[in-house]
Amino acid sequence: MKSIVKKGDSKTIYHRVSTDDIASFKGDTVHEVCSSFVLARELEWSSRQFMFDLCEEDEEGIGTSLSVKHISPAFIGDRLEVLAVVKGFENGELLCDCLVKVGERLIAKGRTGQKVLKKKRIERIFSKLGEDEQEG
Repeated sequence: MKSIVKKGDSKTIYHRVSTDDIASFKGDTVHEVCSSFVLARELEWSSRQFMFDLCEEDEEGIGTSLSVKHISPAFIGDRLEVLAVVKGFENGELLCDCLVKVGERLIAKGRTGQKVLKKKRIERIFSKLGEDEQEG
């Protein structure tokens, strides 16, 4: 893992809310606003941008935690600005605080965690779990 990311570093991504992003379950629309699920996805994607800086060729980031507090609605056509700020590293885990805004309005906030592992280690973990599932 490269050591080029430090506390306070930030990454920003943008996402335009579409009809694919609205709150719905099993085909039934709940509200025509951006769902909490989509906000969670965008939070994780914003902090994942750090993995492109941290990972060596034989490494990959893997999510370890995700929390989101949905505060205000974002409507179809709104442009989400998603900011991830490095809070620090704990036991090799990158922790980021995240904010989602539309203009000055706060839509959501949350936190993500990701670890950098060797790709081969991830493959071994997934293979072992797959074998355990087949045996069980």
